[in-house]
Amino acid sequence: MTVTEPQETYDDGEQSSDLNRAIGKQVKVLRERAGLTQKELGDRLGYGEDLISSLERGRRTPQREFLEAADELLDAGGLLKATIEDVEKAKAKARVRHPAWFRDYARLERDTVEINFYNNHDVPGLLQTQRRTRALYEMRKPLLSEDIIEQRVASRMDRQEILTGWPLPMVTAVIEEVVLRRPIGGPDVHKEQLERLIKLARLRNVELQVMPTDRVEHAGMGGAFVLLTPKGKAQVGYTEAQNSSRLITDAEEVRILAARYGSIRAQALTPRESLDLMEDLLGER
Repeated sequence: MTVTEPQETYDDGEQSSDLNRAIGKQVKVLRERAGLTQKELGDRLGYGEDLISSLERGRRTPQREFLEAADELLDAGGLLKATIEDVEKAKAKARVRHPAWFRDYARLERDTVEINFYNNHDVPGLLQTQRRTRALYEMRKPLLSEDIIEQRVASRMDRQEILTGWPLPMVTAVIEEVVLRRPIGGPDVHKEQLERLIKLARLRNVELQVMPTDRVEHAGMGGAFVLLTPKGKAQVGYTEAQNSSRLITDAEEVRILAARYGSIRAQALTPRESLDLMEDLLGER
C-alpha cells in the first residue's frame, strides 16, 4: 500500500497555538517584571535564548518542567503552573493526529514487541531528541506551518513512550556513521542527540549499531526500512521516501527485508564498538 502525503490540516492546531501565545505573553510580562533578558532567564532555567524567544512568541509548546521552574523563578504565584493541565490536554489532542499516510503504521507501532530500524539518512524518529525533530521539520521543503510542526513534534515525542512502556519492546537500529557526524540543528542539538543515543544504547532492550562509512560491501544500499512485530501478529515492513510511504505485509517481501537486515547488522560494528564510536564522537573517551 503506497499513500502520497497530502497537505495535512489539524483541527486542534489553532486552539493550541492560541494557548501557546497566551502563555508566552505571560512569560514575557513576568520576565520583564523580574528585570531579566531572555538570555538571563534561559541561563537560570537551563534553556537557550532561542527557546525562550520561541516560547514567548507562542511558537513552541511549553513543557511541564519549564512552567514549574519559571513559575518559581519569576515568582508567578502559581499563574504558570495553572496552565499545565490545559497545555497537556492540548498536547494530548495533538499527539493522536498523525498525518493520514502514517496512521496505519503508527497504529501497529503502539503494540509492537520488536522493532528494527535501518536508517541511512537520519536517526530513527523514536530515538530522536525533541530539538532534533523540530530542526528536521523546520528545514522541510516546501515549508510546514508552525502549527503542523508543533503537531508533528508532539506526535513523535509521544510515540517514544513505547520505549519505556512495559513489557519493554526489543529495539535494534543500524545507523550510518555519516548520520552521527552530520550536525543537524547545530552543534548543541547534535551533541544532545549523541548523548541520547549513548543513553539509549545502554538500555537492556536496545541495541544500536553503526555502519562504518568505509565498508566496501553494504547490504542496505536499497534504502531505509523498518521491521515491526506487533503483539500477536506477523512481522511487517515499512518504508518511506519522498513523501510516500508503504506498509509491507506480503510474507515473502517481509522475509527478504528481514534477511537483508540480518546482513546489514553483520556488516555493521557490534553494539559495543558502536557505543565506543559514539562516545569518541562526543568526546567522552
